Amino acid sequence: MATITKWVIDPMHSEVQFKVKHLVISTVTGSFKSFEGTAEAEGDTFENANIEFALNVDSIDTNQVQRDGHLKSAEFFDAEKYPQITFKSTSFKNKGGSDYELTGDLTIKDVTKPVTLAVEFGGSADDFYGNTKAGFEITGKINRKEFGLTWDGVTEAGSIVVGEDIKLIINVQFAKVK
Repeated sequence: MATITKWVIDPMHSEVQFKVKHLVISTVTGSFKSFEGTAEAEGDTFENANIEFALNVDSIDTNQVQRDGHLKSAEFFDAEKYPQITFKSTSFKNKGGSDYELTGDLTIKDVTKPVTLAVEFGGSADDFYGNTKAGFEITGKINRKEFGLTWDGVTEAGSIVVGEDIKLIINVQFAKVK
C-alpha cells in the first residue's frame, strides 16, 4: 500500500484573487486574505490528489472598504450567514507535462456546483529549513449567478454594474507535512 503524503497551504506564499468586469468597460481585482487548504496524495506525486480548500468570506479585499462591505452583505456573499467558500476535489488529473485539470465541488453560500479549473504545477523544492514546498497556479472562470450571487445594478444609462463571469487566479504553495 502506498504511503499517503499530506500537504498544507503555506498562506505566506499563496494568494487567492478574482477579477470581475465593472460597468462592462473595466476590471476590478479583489482577493481573499484568509484561507486554508490541504492536499493528500499517494507518494510524492499529486496525481489523483484529494484537495480541500476553504476561504473566509469576511477577508475579501477589493481595495475599497465600502465595496467590500457590500460584497460581505446579504446582497452578495452574506458573510454572516455563510462565512466560508469551500472547494472539495473530485479529480486531479495530469494533462501532460506541468498541466493538470482540477475538478471538484465549489460551495458559495448554500449552492454547490461542480467546477473544473486549469492548474499549472510550478514544481517542488526544499526551502532553507529543509521543508519541501510545491507550487501551483490555478485559473478558471465561474458565473456568479449560478452560485446565488444574483445582485444586479444597472446605471441610469443602462450599463450593467457587475459582470456575471468571475475569473479566478489562485497561486498556492503547499508545504509537505513531515
